[in-house]
Amino acid sequence: MEMQQLDDYSPAKSKGRTDSQEGSWSGPVEDWRAINSRRNAKWWYAAFHNVTAMVGAGVLSLPYAMSELGWGVGITALVLSWIITVYTLWQMVEMHEMVPGKRFDRYHELGQHAFGEKLGLWIVVPQQLVVEVGLNIVYMITGGQSLQKFHKMVCDERCKNIKLPYFIMIFASVQFVLSQLPNFHSISSISLIAAVMSVSYSTIAFVASADHHRKNSAEVDYSLRATTTPGKVFDFLGGLGDVAFTYAGHNVVLEIQATIPSTPDKPSKKPMWKGVVVAYIIIAACYFPVALAGYWAFGNQVDENILITLEKPWWLIAVANMMVVVHVVGSYQVYAMPVFDMIETVLVRKFWFTPDLRLRMISRTVYVAFTMFVAMTFPFFSELLSFFGGFAFAPTSYFLPCIMWLIICKPKRFSLSWFTNWTCIFIGVSLMILAPIGGLRQIILKVKTYKFYQDYHGLSH
Repeated sequence: MEMQQLDDYSPAKSKGRTDSQEGSWSGPVEDWRAINSRRNAKWWYAAFHNVTAMVGAGVLSLPYAMSELGWGVGITALVLSWIITVYTLWQMVEMHEMVPGKRFDRYHELGQHAFGEKLGLWIVVPQQLVVEVGLNIVYMITGGQSLQKFHKMVCDERCKNIKLPYFIMIFASVQFVLSQLPNFHSISSISLIAAVMSVSYSTIAFVASADHHRKNSAEVDYSLRATTTPGKVFDFLGGLGDVAFTYAGHNVVLEIQATIPSTPDKPSKKPMWKGVVVAYIIIAACYFPVALAGYWAFGNQVDENILITLEKPWWLIAVANMMVVVHVVGSYQVYAMPVFDMIETVLVRKFWFTPDLRLRMISRTVYVAFTMFVAMTFPFFSELLSFFGGFAFAPTSYFLPCIMWLIICKPKRFSLSWFTNWTCIFIGVSLMILAPIGGLRQIILKVKTYKFYQDYHGLSH
């Protein structure tokens, strides 16, 4: 695939191809694309899209990350990550319209402006794809696990046991249908419902964990999960990856901002930043209580998904697990939409496919099937969080915006802005190098004993 083909489609640049040659599609090709075909969103769209994008699989793993890091390091990592990613998200919102008369509607377009046409694509697109495809795979696993937990709790061992791969297939069946929705605007209602669900199940996880601790406080052990020095080191690295994974919204922030109208008097960055601030307040209200209460209640016995650990009251936990399913249905679509945009743009521009319903149906169905297959084959929830969290989430969320800010804005050397950006870069690069090691080790350990397409249980089972 030639990455040059990811630029905005323009009939004038496509060797004379005209709209009349576009088969059954009668309008401009730009209107057909998944990103920026409509620019009429409000600030609250940005708020709930960002909540949907961030709060999800990550928040459920935070108590487990705390059990790998301990109280002091865990709280420090959570607070620092929140502060750094608020700052880097602000930078991206500001850089969206930094060039007068132009909007960088996609992450790779901003990368091209900062690093050059070709280099920018090769730096940004692979990392963005790893993040978005990786998240879609993890959301497949999360949806399947939550459906399985719901089934188990409702049946109370009266029903026949159904293996996790089948629940992943059930979850994927919904995505096969929703993936045919054309663009970001068309999934707004789904994203809003998903955002409400994320706040709801986070609240349930916090309240249920606090109630569990009140009844069982004497049994909690807060020592680190691992007992050996190598185990503690690798768990520490994996825990950092788990925390990094929870702040992945940067990968779709420009695509979300692209849906907001903009004029010289009312640039899109103002409503977008308002939405981001609201979203980050909600995110903090979800992350910190769940992380601290979950670890407080269960200590080093917490599962990689806090809702898997919680058992009582059974009806409330069952409802929470179904809320997770509804939420990750929306989150999957938010992260899949930029991937659909890339795939379909390349197929139309490079391979001369006609931009019609048939192309959308085939390309998106194949993509959903691919993520379903990988999720069924490697259902390692927390291990995948650790690996992807460090490998790709750290660059795109922690330090790539800072590098682009230094290149584009050129702050004065040794100024506060210059020091801040280089500090974020140092922390982000360290995270990128160290965090995947823990996750990769855990994946290798699980692969040794895991049988493909059989039921999978977390590390604590």
